[in-house]
Amino acid sequence: MPSLAGSVWPEIPAAPLVVVPLGSVEQHGPHLPLSTDTAVAGVVAGAAADALDGALLAPALTYGASGEHEDFPGTISIGTEALTGLLVEYGRSACRWAGRVLIVNGHGGNLDALRAAGTVLRGEGRDVAWFPCAVPDGDAHAGRTETSLMLHVEQESVRTTLAQAGATAPIATLLPRLRADGVRAVSPNGVLGDPAGASAEEGAALLAGLVDRLVDAAWNWRVDTIGRLIA
Repeated sequence: MPSLAGSVWPEIPAAPLVVVPLGSVEQHGPHLPLSTDTAVAGVVAGAAADALDGALLAPALTYGASGEHEDFPGTISIGTEALTGLLVEYGRSACRWAGRVLIVNGHGGNLDALRAAGTVLRGEGRDVAWFPCAVPDGDAHAGRTETSLMLHVEQESVRTTLAQAGATAPIATLLPRLRADGVRAVSPNGVLGDPAGASAEEGAALLAGLVDRLVDAAWNWRVDTIGRLIA
């Protein structure tokens, strides 16, 4: 696939679509790496860029808003305000030569920043959109969904013998305390869900669904006022 990082400037086509993975550095239970969100977003973005004629895959933005995970060692969060500023300036700069910018988001905690930045950039007339790597009916964090995805995407980084269930109550039930006190208050091991039954085969199917939805949405390119690409 064409890579922005590997290009020289005369090779950049006129007004290309630039696809940007956005992730996080945060705990994902005792069995998944801190880079999980970035890894998944990167693979989804790469596959989509490969399928979209003339698209360029940009280097991943690897830090996000992960304050709810900061009670766990290894998590590094730049917060919503800083991430919003980064995304706004990124979009302004890239849109000096890119026709469109598509941010592929792998972490739910980044959504407030994406909505805020998308509103600003769209309001300025810049053709920037974002797409969430959300799996319908998937569990919230480091459970079966993400474990399956990582077994497919980066199997060597999954500590399968350390996988264990965390808080399995519906996320809507956990959310008030999670927002007030962080993930560790509701799940000492950092897992929201249960990785039991995860498999690389399931991960491949989940990934294919994400990529198909993203590619279809990118071809149609319908964007709402906060910048979300409508699938």
